[in-house]
Amino acid sequence: MKNTTPHTFHIPVMGLGYTIDTPVKVARFGISSVVSIIQDILVEQMRELYCKQSGEEYIHIPQEDIDHRAKRITSYLNLLQRIVNKQVEVMKKEPFEEGTDIVKYFTLLPDHSPVRQLYSEMTKANGEVKRLLQQQLRSKIKVGAIDVNIMTKLDNQNYSKDNVLLPPEYSDALAAFRGFANSELSSSMVFSAGLNPRLFAYAETFRDFFPDAYGNIKKKIILKVSDYRSALIQGKFLSKKGLWISEFRIESGLNCGGHAFPTEGHLLGPILEEFKNRKQELTSELLEICNRALQEKNYAKLPPTTDIRITVQGGIGTAKEDAFLREYYNVDGTGWGSPFLLVPEATNVDEGTLRQLTNAKEEDYFLSHASPLGIPFNNFRKSSSEEQRKMRIEKMRAGSPCYKKYLAFNTEFTSTPICVSSREYQNQKLKELSELNLNEHEFERRFDEITAKDCLCEGLSSSVLLKNHITASHRLEAVTICPGPNLAYFSKVFSLEEMVGHIYGRINILNSAYRPHTFIKELKMYIDYLKEEVEKNIDTLTEKQTKYFSSFKSNLLQGIEYYKQLIPKMANEAEDLKSRMGEEIDAMKNSLVDFYFSEGVKVA
Repeated sequence: MKNTTPHTFHIPVMGLGYTIDTPVKVARFGISSVVSIIQDILVEQMRELYCKQSGEEYIHIPQEDIDHRAKRITSYLNLLQRIVNKQVEVMKKEPFEEGTDIVKYFTLLPDHSPVRQLYSEMTKANGEVKRLLQQQLRSKIKVGAIDVNIMTKLDNQNYSKDNVLLPPEYSDALAAFRGFANSELSSSMVFSAGLNPRLFAYAETFRDFFPDAYGNIKKKIILKVSDYRSALIQGKFLSKKGLWISEFRIESGLNCGGHAFPTEGHLLGPILEEFKNRKQELTSELLEICNRALQEKNYAKLPPTTDIRITVQGGIGTAKEDAFLREYYNVDGTGWGSPFLLVPEATNVDEGTLRQLTNAKEEDYFLSHASPLGIPFNNFRKSSSEEQRKMRIEKMRAGSPCYKKYLAFNTEFTSTPICVSSREYQNQKLKELSELNLNEHEFERRFDEITAKDCLCEGLSSSVLLKNHITASHRLEAVTICPGPNLAYFSKVFSLEEMVGHIYGRINILNSAYRPHTFIKELKMYIDYLKEEVEKNIDTLTEKQTKYFSSFKSNLLQGIEYYKQLIPKMANEAEDLKSRMGEEIDAMKNSLVDFYFSEGVKVA
């Protein structure tokens, strides 16, 4: 099941709104992208927008409809499919003239692509040969996938208007999944954030996720994972249900955008090495389990040649890094996320935030505690949501009004779950804090911990509303944006041609700031993360935590030794860069070796 699209990269999901309509922008050019479907209110707003733009009748799906969430998602995804189909139909009829989409399609392709080479041959031909080549090229156009994402942990139970708990299938994640399952798309569901047994079990109730008589699966499953172990555990869980994982999408634990899921010090290079060495073993084991389950369900078994795609994303910034990952680790593709935030043709960033990003420095990107999920969250210091959060604290009104409640999980003060970024929760928590009679340092630490949480439901939706002149509900327009730190090395607004050209090594669009190799950057982030976590817990360090931090440090040191052996194998990198990488690794190793911790003691 290799990739059927003509590009070697995809655009991952970004926030709630940054890629919500990216397929309309790039799918006709053969570029696959991922749409977030968790925020059905935003989905409905975008459906209304695109119905008007495409001349289709828009019929509102009201909140009062018990299955409104699934129906909104199905309707929107079907609309995206129709729009892209029409775009491709028009494009295939265009003349091969400068400025047309059909020319753009072929010139965006990687230089090594046989179709790109056929296009080059066509441009030099004349007469009947040229016409026949053009006809052949039109038949080779392949559309990028309209994939969707569900963050599996976002699975609140929902209530009816009269506050009666609804059945499980109306929970956030299951309803969103049903929206995709009922759509006309033939694409993939990307599961991120780990295993959700209820959601994964629900997937086996839909026929489209099982192979037909020819071994084809209409709706595929992609698992976003941080290491081999999580891939194996989740893979087995799904395979036992007869559900095949078409792709494992490996993401750097820290050097990524949005929520970060740090491993226990396991670095991207060694993780990819394990996948490379054990891919056949993984494929064979899962295929055997899956076919056994399919046979029990009386479905056609998958052929023995069935393969699993392995892709990688998080912090990739140069064509040489991209090529090395694909060639050395034999991955089937790469994901390029944050840099595309600077490409208005591909993503939704409002004008004000776009200006801030182009002027941003390395220190403006940071790993925050803003997420109500309690998961580290890559953040941007200059965003209007950060400004708003601080202003609310100054006015003694910490926290956000909470209308959408997608992240309402806390029952510390209430019987009905509320969000820890809400004003309701933070008021209660700060009142409790004021009664503890803590010293100033401890009070400030806990105060910052409480008030760091911010509203992501509104903030991650605002930018697409502002860009498309859609009125935000309750006038909540502050923008949360969550790029990975890699964006610090891109400082302009780029065209789609420029960004794709950079990915394929045709041009270089990095700014003049020194950019460490993606492996080096991730290593430094992990060392900083370890030291921060130890510092945060040093006064109450338990034996269990000490063991965890020791294992974390040991894994990092093993990763460093791996990279020291790997650097000489990077044949496509310049010798001076490899020399600098070695120096950086030695310095970080020394810093890590000299970093000790035990109960109540830290020496750095």
